[in-house]
Amino acid sequence: MSVDFEMVFCTCPDKDSAKKLARLLVEKNLAACVNILPGMTSVYEWEGKIEMVQEHLLLIKSSRENYRMIEATLFKQHPYEIPEIIAVPIERGLPEYLDWINTCLSSN
Repeated sequence: MSVDFEMVFCTCPDKDSAKKLARLLVEKNLAACVNILPGMTSVYEWEGKIEMVQEHLLLIKSSRENYRMIEATLFKQHPYEIPEIIAVPIERGLPEYLDWINTCLSSN
């Protein structure tokens, strides 16, 4: 298979923004599937203070080719000033599932 697949992680402050972003990525054929994991606690430093907040994590299944458009879309539409947008390669997966991702990204 010649497609390089990636999983992109992005945290969101609430359920509504997570659902909006997930739907947008799938509608634009930038992602085959986006899982929303609710109730995650994030601890980080921001503007000199330690923050502890509840967030929702997006698990975005896509291709390396789509990363720049995913990043641009998330950055433009995200409510955070600097959203977490991190991509990691998908090294292996069920071939039928990877074929399905490829089919979803190719449609339209």
